[in-house]
Amino acid sequence: MKLRILFVGMVLLWLSFGLSEAQNLHPKREFRGAWIQCVNGQFQGMASEQVKAKLIAQLDNLKGAGINAIVFQVRAECDALYKSSYEPWSRFLTGEQGKAPSPFWDPLQFMIEECHRRNMELHAWINPYRAKTKGTATLSPLHPYNKYPDLFVNYEGQLYFDPGYPQSRKYICKIVHDIVSRYDVDAIHMDDYFYPYPVNGKDFPDNVSFAAYGRGFDNKADWRRNNVNALIKEIHETVRDCKPWVKFGVSPFGIYRNRKNDPKGSDTNGLQNYDDLYADVLLWVKNGWIDYNIPQVYWEIGHPAADYATLVRWWAQNASERPLFIGQDVNRTVTHADLKNPQISQIPEKYRLQRLYPQIQGSCQWYAEAVVNNVGHYRDMLASVYHKYPALMPEFPFMDDEAPKKVRKIKAIWTEDGYILCWTPPKYKDRMNEAVQFVVYRFADKEDVDLDDPSHIVAITQHPFYKLPYVNGETRYRYVVTALDRLQNESKASKKKIRL
Repeated sequence: MKLRILFVGMVLLWLSFGLSEAQNLHPKREFRGAWIQCVNGQFQGMASEQVKAKLIAQLDNLKGAGINAIVFQVRAECDALYKSSYEPWSRFLTGEQGKAPSPFWDPLQFMIEECHRRNMELHAWINPYRAKTKGTATLSPLHPYNKYPDLFVNYEGQLYFDPGYPQSRKYICKIVHDIVSRYDVDAIHMDDYFYPYPVNGKDFPDNVSFAAYGRGFDNKADWRRNNVNALIKEIHETVRDCKPWVKFGVSPFGIYRNRKNDPKGSDTNGLQNYDDLYADVLLWVKNGWIDYNIPQVYWEIGHPAADYATLVRWWAQNASERPLFIGQDVNRTVTHADLKNPQISQIPEKYRLQRLYPQIQGSCQWYAEAVVNNVGHYRDMLASVYHKYPALMPEFPFMDDEAPKKVRKIKAIWTEDGYILCWTPPKYKDRMNEAVQFVVYRFADKEDVDLDDPSHIVAITQHPFYKLPYVNGETRYRYVVTALDRLQNESKASKKKIRL
């Protein structure tokens, strides 16, 4: 009962917002992602059908919560949750590195099909440098360490590709090309593991590679940043050359630099991307080497060293040359009270701040299972308030800004399956302009057609038809259908008046 009262309180707080803020709660375009990780062992050693069933249940639940993109971890330690000729099957899937699932299935292909069936994007999440976690006792003969041991270093019980070797970048790009060329992924995604998180008093052991490739650099820090910059740039080029509609995004640690080290940094006091992980995220944004950025702003509002409100504002001001989304920590959000109203969690205020800045075009939930489990009524709030209506993806005009042509021959016909609105997809010259989805809107007969209002979206579908909710044929409606290409550029409208 107490939890229900808190949930009602959060909804009432949302309803108390001003009209302009309430309107901002329902953007037509917004990235609404969720991370599904494998390293927590949630699939490890389970039978194939059990894993499939668990993933389907998660996707159905997330779809109901308005999630439109899944970031699925497919490469955690130079291994694979997909069929690879270069790297072994992951122990996080089968319990033993190199052991194929039995009966055989391909989790990445499965997730692509299931996500696309639900009109959700699938972003293949890879960890580029990490090669062995502490829990991995034995490496498969297919593991790249057993083929190229000189490219790896041991740091605090874990193996890593040494980013200082050009051969390391070449190998990682080969893996990216393999995934993008063989699978219909919507994006390649990297999280915050660039150079590993530093251990006090322990320097990353790259003296050998620095001696060989560090000429021209006065210090190792600048050289390390250059190594990561080169990898990001080469992965972006690899993806673009392979399939120009596939995106490349990163989710870096939530602090770029602290103000005490850089006047342009945030008013924070924590670990830094630039100085500690050698990740110059703002340079990647400025140079167009990434297509979206999801900083992991996992802290609560009021955190003494890394305040959520401070960081969200800073990223909005500094990373807007590419689509910016916010990485949200579900558990931390619901376990910290609102600073002004301690009877409720920080969900309403965090979403108010997120949607306050026009530069921020969505968020991604860490982690998916916390949403599925509805901790602190988080899923309830997404479904009933923040994701109440469907949303298309943000636009990526620097990749493609040409919309498909209009759908053709729109008509309503009776079939043995009921009253069906159907249409003919538009013609196209190349795959960038191919219509792969359609948006169906419904308006009252005399109502103005406003395609910017997502409350009128009744379906987003891959199929060139939609089953109409026929009642008695006495009420007039106006249906509108548009076409979407792979980057969700939207065509002009085709309209049809219908009695239902």
